[in-house]
Amino acid sequence: MRARIAALAPATDATATALPFGVAAIDDRLAHGGLAGAALHEIAPASPALGDDAAATLFTAGIAARAAATRGMPVLWVITHRDLFAPGLALAGLGPERLIHAEADAEDGMLAAVEDGLRHGGLAAVIGETGRVGMAALRRLQLAAAEGGGLALLLRRWRRTGADPLAAPSVAVSRWRIGCAPSAPLPVAGVGRPRWQVALVRQRGGPGWEGLVEGCDAEGRLALPAGPGDRAASAGRWPGRRAA
Repeated sequence: MRARIAALAPATDATATALPFGVAAIDDRLAHGGLAGAALHEIAPASPALGDDAAATLFTAGIAARAAATRGMPVLWVITHRDLFAPGLALAGLGPERLIHAEADAEDGMLAAVEDGLRHGGLAAVIGETGRVGMAALRRLQLAAAEGGGLALLLRRWRRTGADPLAAPSVAVSRWRIGCAPSAPLPVAGVGRPRWQVALVRQRGGPGWEGLVEGCDAEGRLALPAGPGDRAASAGRWPGRRAA
């Protein structure tokens, strides 16, 4: 019976297809050495503030940009509200040459489009934006990601009710919360590279993590600040991590 079940399971190896952040302080604490491939991941702003919402959006865009560059495939981003700022996405590495944009008239249509995109198999990542979503829909997205081999990224925005978008249970392999942090002061007038407080709220098969990072560059890559601020950096490598 076990052999028959294994034969029916998707053959994708999450470790082999993992997408590293390129930051050891993060990758060393992820069970697969990076974001597990062919899996569902959730990202939410730390608060309803517009700054935190923008930070979570750019964090998501950076992941998608690196997935597109690694796999040589475009990214599908499905929205229900016209609030994406294309120049901002391009600064995080997700330019128009890598992005397919789709608009749904309701969340049911958005979830259906994300699921279809994941099952297609020709996309590096598929991003959907939602506030509340049921467990059955989450399971369908996870199965579709496993079948198609791409990353499923669900951007969980705050809604008017003020309910925490990550409060409800989920089947996502990882859940992230992103908030703004003050930029490093510059020796001249201007604004420094953005900084974000990144929290890995939950991951399947591993512990959480929290630290201060510098926001995405033009290739979607994060970096650690030059000074102290990564609260987990000195904690050592997580012994449960498997080789990437």
